[in-house]
Amino acid sequence: MKREEKLEALRNKIQGETYQRMVKAGADLGISPDRVMELHGKAAIETRVIPGKKYTKIDVGTSGKFMIDAEGNIFGIKGYGVIHRGHRYGTLDTIDEWYWGEYSPVKVKE
Repeated sequence: MKREEKLEALRNKIQGETYQRMVKAGADLGISPDRVMELHGKAAIETRVIPGKKYTKIDVGTSGKFMIDAEGNIFGIKGYGVIHRGHRYGTLDTIDEWYWGEYSPVKVKE
């Protein structure tokens, strides 16, 4: 799989799992999925891949969320465009080992 395909798979996974979490949280409160999206707005889950010179950035909604280096390592951010090497979330090859729907990714137990 090419890097672009892996980035798109990660984008889809983040967006899909974020949506599922929001709908589940709404259902726990008795709110329909349509109403959850009406309250939060589609922009709250829209995920974008933004290529850069040194890092590829992934934004969720209007906020920066992750940065990916040339080797495919996925990191959190300190501030927009500032990588946080202390928050590493695997690689583009290990995205299925993580749950991406929470505020910070959670390692999935095997």
